Amino acid sequence: MGKTILVLGGGIGGINTAKELNRKIGNEDGINLARILVFEKDEKNVFGPSLTWLMVGKREMEEVYRETKDAEIGGIEIILGDIESVDPENISVTSGGKKYKGDYMVVSLGVEQSSEYHLGLLGHNFYTLEGAASFYDDLKEFKGGKITIVVPSLPYKSPVAPYEATMLVENYIREHGLRDKTEIALYTPESEPMPFAGQEISENVKELMKSKGVQYKPNHQLVSGSDKTLVFKTDSEGRKEVDFSLMAYTPKHECPSVIKDTGLVGESGWIEVDRKTMETDFSNVYAIGDITAIRLDSGETLPKAGVFAQYQGHIVAHNIARDISGKSPDEIFEGEGEYILELGGDKAQKIKGNFYETDVDAKKSSMIRHWEKVLFEKSWFIKNF
Repeated sequence: MGKTILVLGGGIGGINTAKELNRKIGNEDGINLARILVFEKDEKNVFGPSLTWLMVGKREMEEVYRETKDAEIGGIEIILGDIESVDPENISVTSGGKKYKGDYMVVSLGVEQSSEYHLGLLGHNFYTLEGAASFYDDLKEFKGGKITIVVPSLPYKSPVAPYEATMLVENYIREHGLRDKTEIALYTPESEPMPFAGQEISENVKELMKSKGVQYKPNHQLVSGSDKTLVFKTDSEGRKEVDFSLMAYTPKHECPSVIKDTGLVGESGWIEVDRKTMETDFSNVYAIGDITAIRLDSGETLPKAGVFAQYQGHIVAHNIARDISGKSPDEIFEGEGEYILELGGDKAQKIKGNFYETDVDAKKSSMIRHWEKVLFEKSWFIKNF
């Protein structure tokens, strides 16, 4: 057996890194030139982009996840369970009381989610399988009133998700003849939608929500919540109470606690990497995806989106494979990416470009974009599980 690569996290970034490493290194049935260990705590591997479909009944629960162990093939071993400690200096991980030593490490642990302001008792965390499904259970019984989507804190991953969820819910309400009986509002501390994509994209998303009659409430910082009431702080109105009938929310996102005392975390509270190579300050240790903080030329931070984790994982895998074979790394991440914003009615919009340079465009809304997202979902499961 040759080198050992430790991949921390089995989400989009981690799985993509492991699969790409397996291919690049030349692992085949019965021929394993390297050992690739993927550490993941969850037995169900949920495809996050599908959760907004789940919350409006466009997917069943079993359609949006696979068993994590099913990603295991020759050369790739899945280690299920909590990671107890990480030592980047010695490239080692302890999980299930056992220490694993590697030659390379790729940290792709994403974010640690928690509920703030008692939101877990008041509404539905649609960033989880159970929360998206329970929201739909309540939505099916909804007869009219106020539906609220809340972003309680920044940053959060999947930056299109609150906007997408709001528009999909609006479409559901319209299709079920409840639009004239329902107010739909999105509250967020952001000053505008997706500021990292530039002013043109932000204005475009605001216009989309306005055309659907959605109340968009930026600069609203949640400060407390109680039964059917939320309290926000705003610059213009001060303290503001809002009542609701049905509510979905994004959870608080933090750097995973197991990483905080490893020396990997910078002043941002996240792992700060070379934005071209995804290298950390530790030799042969990389970090990708949501756990990183990458500053853009505009001063904003690269959004925490699965598509970037996927691209970064591809580049890291390529460069590790070259290093193992005695060649110099020759690929860099240049900030290119794209994501699809579902609008309802089987229509979607693609937002694509170079996020490092804020050279980003929104493609015209169409059914083709919607089916692109469907194809991505299906191909992800087929290729990896």
